Amino acid sequence: MLDPNPVMSWWNAPHLYMVLVGLAGIVVWHVIPQRLSTTRLIVQIAFFLTMSVLLLDGAVVPYQPTGGNDITAEAILVGTAKVLWWIHLAWALIGFVRIYLVFERKPREARLLQDLVVGIVYVGMLLSIFAFVFGAPVGTLIATSGVFAIILGLALQNTLSDVFSGIALNLGRPYVLGDWIVLSDGTEGRVVETNWRSTHLLTLAHNVVALPNSFLAKLGLTNVSSPEESHGLSVTIRLAPTKMPAVVADVMNAVLQSSNLILKEPPPVVAIKGLDATAIEVALFFRVANVGQRIPARNEIFDLVYRHSKSAGLPLAMPPSSSIFMSSLPSEETENLPRVTPIKLINAIPIFSALTDNEKEALAATATVRTYRKGDIIARQGEMLPSLMVVRAGVIVRERGDDDAHPQEIGHLAPGDFFGESGLLAGIGETSTLRAMSHVVVYEIDQQSFAPLLLDRPEMAEDLAAILSARMSTFDESGTTGQQHTRSKFALLKAMHKVFHAVPFRRVLSADRQGAQEGRKP
Repeated sequence: MLDPNPVMSWWNAPHLYMVLVGLAGIVVWHVIPQRLSTTRLIVQIAFFLTMSVLLLDGAVVPYQPTGGNDITAEAILVGTAKVLWWIHLAWALIGFVRIYLVFERKPREARLLQDLVVGIVYVGMLLSIFAFVFGAPVGTLIATSGVFAIILGLALQNTLSDVFSGIALNLGRPYVLGDWIVLSDGTEGRVVETNWRSTHLLTLAHNVVALPNSFLAKLGLTNVSSPEESHGLSVTIRLAPTKMPAVVADVMNAVLQSSNLILKEPPPVVAIKGLDATAIEVALFFRVANVGQRIPARNEIFDLVYRHSKSAGLPLAMPPSSSIFMSSLPSEETENLPRVTPIKLINAIPIFSALTDNEKEALAATATVRTYRKGDIIARQGEMLPSLMVVRAGVIVRERGDDDAHPQEIGHLAPGDFFGESGLLAGIGETSTLRAMSHVVVYEIDQQSFAPLLLDRPEMAEDLAAILSARMSTFDESGTTGQQHTRSKFALLKAMHKVFHAVPFRRVLSADRQGAQEGRKP
C-alpha cells in the first residue's frame, strides 16, 4: 500500500533532523568567538556526536558510498547529512590541532605546523565527501589529476617557490618582525611584515620594499638586530704625518670620548691602519644603540674629528689618488698650521652671530686663557658662571647626580663648544657638573667685556635672548621640564636686564612685552 502523503513521510524522517542539527552546528560555530577556542571545541564535539547518533539511528553510514542512482528528496537529505557530518568531523579535528598542537616558546613554528595539518584535514574531508557522498572514484581522480598537477605546478612554479621558501624562512627564523636586515645586494631595512609569499622591509627612505621569499632565501642575509639592537660601525680617517702616531691615536681617542651618540660599553677602539710618507691612516671602531643612530653618529664623529684635528694641529691628508709632489708633502718639521685664535672660535658660535666683525674682534681681544688638569671640576651643577667659556682643546664631560662617586654622564663638550652663556647673559646656574676628562684649555669672556656691546646696541639683547631661549628649550639634558629650560624670550630679557642693569633695555623690553601679549591673543 502506497503512502498517501509521500512528502510527509520523508519530512518526518530522522534525516531531516540530521540536516537541521548539522546546520545549527555551523551557525553556533560562527557565533562563538575565536578566542573561546576550548568552548568552540566542546560545542563542536557535542554536535558531531549528536549527528553520529542520528546517523546510526537512521541506518546511515557516512563512510560508505550511497547506493542507487535515483535522485529523490530522501537521497538529497541523506547526502546533505553526510556532508555536514564530514564537515563537523573536520572542524572537531581542527579544534584539537589548534589547542593541543603547540611548541613551547615557539609560537611561529606551532602556527606553521597547525596550518599544514589543517590543510591536510580539509583535503581529506573533500576527498571523503567526493568518495562517500557522490561516489566518485577518488583513486582514479587522483591518478588522472597527476598530469593536471604537473601542469599547474609548472604554471605556479614561482609562487610555489615563494611559498616553500617562506616555510623554510619561518622555520629557520633568521629574522623576526622588527629586525633590521641587510642583504648581500645592498638592500636593507626593518622587517615590518612577513607572509607565505613575501617579506616587506621598511627602508631608511621610509619606503616599503616587498621581496619574494624565494629571492630572499637565495641571498646572503645579515641580521644587524641580533643578538642585540646595538650596531657596530667603523670610520677611516687619513691625517697628514705631522705628528707621531701615538699623538694621533690620543687625539682620535679624545674624539670618541667627546661623542654623545656612541656607546661607551663596549669601549670604542682606535687602530692605526697604515703609515707612509703621505698619511697616517686611522680606523675608529664604535657602536651605536640601534641602526637608526648610524647616520647621526657618523656625522658627529666626522665633525669631532675635524674640530679635534684643528685644535691639535693635525691637518687632513690628501686623498691617495691625488697627484702631488713628494717635496710638497707636509711633515712634522715643515708643516706650519694656522693657530687657533679666540676670534676663530667666536665666529663659529651661533650665539654671537648677531655681532658685527668689529664687535667680534673687540670681544676676542678681551678673552683670557684658562687651563684645567684631568679630573678638575670646572663648574658644579647649579653654580653660575659669570663668563662665557669657549673650549680651545680637550674634552669636558657633563655629569649629573647627587653621588659624587658615581655621577651620571649626560654629554660631552669638544673644541669649539661653549658653556657658561646662561650665567653670562641671564644669571642662570649650570644645569650639570662640568669635569675635565683630559687637559683642557678654554677661552674666557667675562661680563665686563661683554657689557659695552649691549650698551652700544641694546636691540642686540633681543637677538641674543631669542638664540639663548631656543638653545635652552632644545638642550634639555635631564629629560624633565624645569623652569630653567622653559623660560620665554621675554623672561630671558628681564633676566638679562637684571644682570646688565646699566644697559637701557626699556625700549626693547616694552616692545617684546607688547609682542608677547599680542601672541597670547586668540
